[in-house]
Amino acid sequence: MQKRSFHLRDIILLALIAIIFGVIYYAAAFIYNGLTILLTPTGYGPVANDITMGIWCMAGPLAGFLLRRPGAAFLGEFLGAAVEMFLGDQWGAANLISGAIQGVGTELGFTLTAYKLYNWITVILTSLTATVVSFGWDWFRNGYSHFAPQMLVVMLVVRFISMLVFSGVLVKLIVNLLGRAHVIKE
Repeated sequence: MQKRSFHLRDIILLALIAIIFGVIYYAAAFIYNGLTILLTPTGYGPVANDITMGIWCMAGPLAGFLLRRPGAAFLGEFLGAAVEMFLGDQWGAANLISGAIQGVGTELGFTLTAYKLYNWITVILTSLTATVVSFGWDWFRNGYSHFAPQMLVVMLVVRFISMLVFSGVLVKLIVNLLGRAHVIKE
């Protein structure tokens, strides 16, 4: 089996992804807060988390698609969450736990393809696995077990759509554009 270690170029790219997405994650908190305020009177305030979840999970898939190595998706997501924490976001050190769990969820999608497919099937798999794993975490962390079944279905569907759009389709389009611009090898 070929050794698939990270080289200096990979580490620099991971750091850049983490910094860029850490700032994006920090900004997404303002969107989350605004949506929570808007949706709370309708009884759907908790859905704001699910609407924005795809934004908070973009670094992992991007790192996975660009580096194509086991562990890249996890590291991209975890390090992005760490940067967000160091910027002083509202969740503090809990970001590290969320980033690790979201990274594991994304990494699982790449694992299911044995790190051999980097196409739209992988987009769907990483979106699905990140949705399921992060939803399971929020089940315990945010007390989702207390919501009505209809609300849980809405939250799960909204989260999957958010994951598919932001950390799936948008990330794949970014990777495709980088490939067409000859910034990366496809």
